[in-house]
Amino acid sequence: MAVPELPQASHPPITPRSDLTRDELKARIEAIEESYEFFLAYAAQGLASDQASRSGGQLREFLDRMDRALDGLAAGFRAHVGAEGLEPAVEYQAVIATLEEDARRSRAAIRLVSGQESVSSQLIDNLNATIHIRALLTDLFLLDEVLG
Repeated sequence: MAVPELPQASHPPITPRSDLTRDELKARIEAIEESYEFFLAYAAQGLASDQASRSGGQLREFLDRMDRALDGLAAGFRAHVGAEGLEPAVEYQAVIATLEEDARRSRAAIRLVSGQESVSSQLIDNLNATIHIRALLTDLFLLDEVLG
């Protein structure tokens, strides 16, 4: 079985803020999607631990990157919708509230995994499979598409 190519992080550090531009929101979405893609590739490697592999060091970076991209993301969307006067505002706010909850739950799972001394491919596969991560990605796909 061929080991999948692991994606490399390619964006500058993400800093938490609530006054995010459309481009900054898109950059955060991209960081989350890239992290998830890395997690899929890492899970496929069948590693018992992240301790002795190059991808293991990258794993911690992608976990941190995803966590930082989620920090304040819903507030950034909320501020962007308000600043742009997007309608129907009440519907945007309802979806953003869902995103906020899914992001909170996803961050809890990400932080639990990050806090482990050793992170196996199986643990990352389980993280990928959580309904919270999947719901988060679906929320982001929807918002990204609606915002264009």
